[in-house]
Amino acid sequence: MSEIAEIVDTLEDKIKRLFIKLEGLEKESQGLKLELQKAARIINQQSSEMAAIKTQYDALKLANSLLGSDENKRDTKLKINALIRDIDYCINQLSEK
Repeated sequence: MSEIAEIVDTLEDKIKRLFIKLEGLEKESQGLKLELQKAARIINQQSSEMAAIKTQYDALKLANSLLGSDENKRDTKLKINALIRDIDYCINQLSEK
């Protein structure tokens, strides 16, 4: 009979340890979930910042090409030609009226 009692006591100890381990793992899981949410927010914020910086970069690149920087001479010529075509089109539209 004492052998059965020892087995039961051993099982109870193991179950208690398992519950303690389970609680620890649940706390760790919650911590990791919070960390993941924080990382996701940071990624979203950085993505937004990156999109804004890309927009600013494109605007600066366009401004430089319109100012005639040496690096973008071809782009500058294309932009000027496009602007001239637009102006000509507007003048033609106004002339027809």
